[in-house]
Amino acid sequence: MIMEKKPLIILTGPTAVGKTELSIGLAKAIDGEIISADSMQVYKGMDIGTAKISKQQMKGVKHWLIDELSPKEEFNVNVFKKKCDAYMEDIYSRGKIPILVGGTGFYIQAVLYDIDFEETDADNSYRNKLQNFAEIHGAEALHDELKKIDPESAKAIHPNNVKRVIRAIEYFEQTGEQISKHNEREKNKESPYLFRYYVLSLPRDILYERINKRVDIMRDMGLEDEVKRLLSEGCTKDMVSMQGLGYKEIIDALEGNITIDEAFEKIKKETRHFAKRQFTWFKREKNVTWLDKEKFDESELLDYIVNDIKKMLNE
Repeated sequence: MIMEKKPLIILTGPTAVGKTELSIGLAKAIDGEIISADSMQVYKGMDIGTAKISKQQMKGVKHWLIDELSPKEEFNVNVFKKKCDAYMEDIYSRGKIPILVGGTGFYIQAVLYDIDFEETDADNSYRNKLQNFAEIHGAEALHDELKKIDPESAKAIHPNNVKRVIRAIEYFEQTGEQISKHNEREKNKESPYLFRYYVLSLPRDILYERINKRVDIMRDMGLEDEVKRLLSEGCTKDMVSMQGLGYKEIIDALEGNITIDEAFEKIKKETRHFAKRQFTWFKREKNVTWLDKEKFDESELLDYIVNDIKKMLNE
């Protein structure tokens, strides 16, 4: 049977929900390869703070977009989409199925609906002006500027995500259109893929407890030393990689602004907030299959997903 649309599987959910082990079982069951839809695991040497999958955990399953870039390189949705599209063609050429696994919903959406970001000519002077504004007045003040011109984008973009705030303001300046309207128009396109979009969930109290334990494990594994090593190798706090959860808080402690205990408590708090925002994002997405992990054991959940995919493929 020749299908007009190529199959694409998405397995996502909030941080610490337990995507990794399930994704390996799924890849083995459907002869798939995994593409990481994570904005941080792409960086080499950033293992502990990103809860990066190990070679042993991969169990021989091919993973893409893990350990591909130096922390000194910039990674954003445009870079992700270009690389992901190329890797998917490679996977299809070998008769396998790509599985997008990770919690960065914006990246997933970009690939699933083949969103055109209409990269405008870079106006570095305006971008630098916005960056300077953020440095002088703070991220919240810059976010307030976005609220004035594009309230919907301001709701969707966290004030601390200065790069995306700048991009949204810059887009409006260059095109006269709110980037939220552009993204909504692109999102409403029909997907070019035959897909299943699975979102794993857990009751919030259980998920938050898992997050707290994960951060404690990161501390025991040596996250503080990992950050010290990255800084000694020339990474700076203004790099995209070092703005990641777990890294910016430790840097704050190393600079003497807070204690190391306060840093780890802050990581827990910020990660819980991040998980809440992820839930909000996925609830807005269409054609999503929610899977409450409390209602399945691991093998039942895998069987359910595999059977559902087989139905989709008419096998």
